[in-house]
Amino acid sequence: MMWEQRRPSRTGFPPEFEELFQRLKTLFGNRGAPVWIGIALLIGLVVAFNSYYVVNPQETAVVSRFGRFVRTSGPGLHFKIPFGVEQVQKVVTGRVLQREYGYRTVEAGVRSRFTEKGYEEEARMLSGDLNVVDVQWTVQYKIADPAKYLFKVRDVEGTLDDISESVMRRMVGNRYADEVLTVGRAEIAEMARKEIQEIMDHYETGIQIVAVKLQNVNPPEPVRAAFNEVNEARQEKERMINEAQRLYNENIPKAKGEARQIITEAEGYATERVNRARGEADRFLEVLSAYQKYPDITRKRMYLEAFEKFINSTKGVIILDDSQKNFLPLVDISKGLFGGESGAQETPGQAKPSTKPSN
Repeated sequence: MMWEQRRPSRTGFPPEFEELFQRLKTLFGNRGAPVWIGIALLIGLVVAFNSYYVVNPQETAVVSRFGRFVRTSGPGLHFKIPFGVEQVQKVVTGRVLQREYGYRTVEAGVRSRFTEKGYEEEARMLSGDLNVVDVQWTVQYKIADPAKYLFKVRDVEGTLDDISESVMRRMVGNRYADEVLTVGRAEIAEMARKEIQEIMDHYETGIQIVAVKLQNVNPPEPVRAAFNEVNEARQEKERMINEAQRLYNENIPKAKGEARQIITEAEGYATERVNRARGEADRFLEVLSAYQKYPDITRKRMYLEAFEKFINSTKGVIILDDSQKNFLPLVDISKGLFGGESGAQETPGQAKPSTKPSN
């Protein structure tokens, strides 16, 4: 068997070195010390060559001894036990990796090229309202624990693919197609990231899910035109609702302000009328009280006050005398009697009116 052929010899060296010793012995014959010095130098070179390893940036080295995990090493030069006693596996831990679903990148660059051919079944999903949608998404992840990544699960990437597809199909299946196509994409991506991370942690894969991104979510090609029309109708509906809301915000507060102004003016007018009525009533009561005490004086005073108001409200006064037979003179009483210029105006060619009362 193979393990019997590779069993070490009695000298303690592997069969390859035993065979090498035999060839050197045949080549040099029995020359003695020089042969063994050469052999010692050769063994030293082999040991030195197998005793170190270099870890590049963004990598972590996982060292195992006889197949059992021992330690991890960061970037730089490190040493190990040679001849297969300690083995080194390097894992990329400083870079974000990505898995694609529903499509694949053909050529990455400034203008990357993608292909969807052959991945239709992976992208096609059934929504909660029994509509079919094509979902293309990516999962970005980092290797957080290289030891778990290498030793806990045999095929971590394959496990991630299966879990990601299962979680995404369940997320889409629990929602309406309209929600998946429009407003629910960000929520679906975040919930899928959390659930995938929980499952990967349960399996101890050593993977940290950085982000889940829905690249394209479209209806199948045969019904894509109908879906687009429905989306356009919804957008028009949203636009009209927003326009109505804008008009509401402009007119309703204005109308409420005008109504409040009218109500305030009416309340002020009512208060004014009530106060004026109360004042008039109080004044009337005072006049009544004075009239009851001094009726003649109060009556005369009221007459004079009323006559004064009447005179002040007229533009002119004409006084007629019964003894006068011809055209009477016009006397400007508003100026002569109530704070105006003294004297009366005469009509040209007429005599002054007599101040003597007629019989």
